[in-house]
Amino acid sequence: MDRRTGGSVIERVIVISLLALLVATAWTVVRLRSLFATAMLTGIYSFLGASWMLLLDAPDVAFTEAAVGAGVSTVVMLVTLSLTTREEKPGRFRVFPLLVVLATGAALVYATLDMPAHGAPDAPAHLHVAPEYIADSVPTADGEIVAVGIDNVVTTVLASYRGYDTLGETAVIFTAGIGVMLLLRRRPKRGGTGR
Repeated sequence: MDRRTGGSVIERVIVISLLALLVATAWTVVRLRSLFATAMLTGIYSFLGASWMLLLDAPDVAFTEAAVGAGVSTVVMLVTLSLTTREEKPGRFRVFPLLVVLATGAALVYATLDMPAHGAPDAPAHLHVAPEYIADSVPTADGEIVAVGIDNVVTTVLASYRGYDTLGETAVIFTAGIGVMLLLRRRPKRGGTGR
């Protein structure tokens, strides 16, 4: 998106369309009784969320959302459905959980009102953090400045400043993959030797 004007008209239309699709998908997931359709729609919701994050210039978060949210989580839900029923049992409507969700959503929306505009040049991230990234140096705990030695700014940020975050995302994807492998493994049949 163009940082000075907040993006072109077509980019705004795409973002608004993605947000509308996210809301429509979430509403449909809440209203459905078929757990299989719900599992499929949550995968679609994750892909839409990943697309939105990609438009917000967060490809690492978008990749993790697509891999874990749409890929692994959908497979885990489908495997779980193979072990249970496919239809939700009807229950009574509860007001308290709805109030908790609405209060949490209102608090999150209220918190965003104090944020600077997306891409604003006078945002604290651009005044205090970005120059340090571009300087190709990392301050240590002792206050010493150490040169990173990586020419690409994005790689510098991911490998040094956000190294633990990137390690955490990798660990989440690895753990989710191991979990899916364990769920999909063949179990020996009762009374037999199995494979």
